[in-house]
Amino acid sequence: MGRISRRLFVLATLCLAVYPLAVPGAARAAGQPFAAVATTSQVADLVREVAGGRAEVSSLMGEGVDPHTYKLTRTDVARIAGADIVFYSGLHLEGKIIDALTRVAGSGKPVHAVAEAVPADRLLTPEGFDGNPDPHVWMDAALWTHALDAVRDALAAFDPEGADVYRANAADLSRRFERLDAYAESALGSIPEQARVLVTAHDAFNYLGRAYGLEVRGIQGISTESEAGLREIEDLVDLLVARRIAAVFVETSVSERNIRALIDGAAARGHRVVIGGALYSDAMGAPGTYEGTYVGMIDHNVTTIARALGGTPPAGGFEGRLAALGR
Repeated sequence: MGRISRRLFVLATLCLAVYPLAVPGAARAAGQPFAAVATTSQVADLVREVAGGRAEVSSLMGEGVDPHTYKLTRTDVARIAGADIVFYSGLHLEGKIIDALTRVAGSGKPVHAVAEAVPADRLLTPEGFDGNPDPHVWMDAALWTHALDAVRDALAAFDPEGADVYRANAADLSRRFERLDAYAESALGSIPEQARVLVTAHDAFNYLGRAYGLEVRGIQGISTESEAGLREIEDLVDLLVARRIAAVFVETSVSERNIRALIDGAAARGHRVVIGGALYSDAMGAPGTYEGTYVGMIDHNVTTIARALGGTPPAGGFEGRLAALGR
């Protein structure tokens, strides 16, 4: 255990002494919402939608934050220790804080890795990732329903009095996910066959590609900590030129430096490539915005990709709420 990890472990232990483990339903008995903490904004959005007013939900990671490299702060440790229930994505997405979350779970606090509810045979295991699955399962709305079910069940077990509320809210959200999945299939299906190539900063979109028939190429690997080499960039420039791909995409939580290198490389060979838009990969949009919800995030990505690659999505996207894209 490294020096920083030891310090955080000691701090977590002290915080648990200050904030004793919650008794399920105790906060509700007093008419107050219980405290739920989630690591990523995607997971927090699920918990917030399912819990409704029965929980006060907060996220450790906000807009533009990369979960692959995120490290807990002292404030984070105190928030986790003071929470009644904790949710994280899992599948090694939050690689640098998994040990701390495991220790918290070992103390008796309910801690749930919701993406790990996805059936193993539906997970992708790309080459070069040490046999670990690709953690970006939320890019396929149908797969993310498994995480939704995990949140529903965890909340019902923690707060049985609210079980009917959680089941009803989850059922409503599941139906919305079904409509979003159908929209994504239709919008991305409108891209001409020869243009169905999605080039982004890192490999966060493999599940989206598998679900909706896109060839996905990322400059970096699954984790943003991987290095993009000159050979990989040259290979992608070859692809862009040979297939006459018109657009590549930056990501809100990843540097666009390597994407700029692709554009310059293609230009040097006489092929014009533009940035088709900024996609949400490991983080959602700003809190309080449509893109700051899971549905809005996927809607933005799907509509942006389809439009930039020659597809014909509706002007306002899935629910007509993407006004900025409709100009």
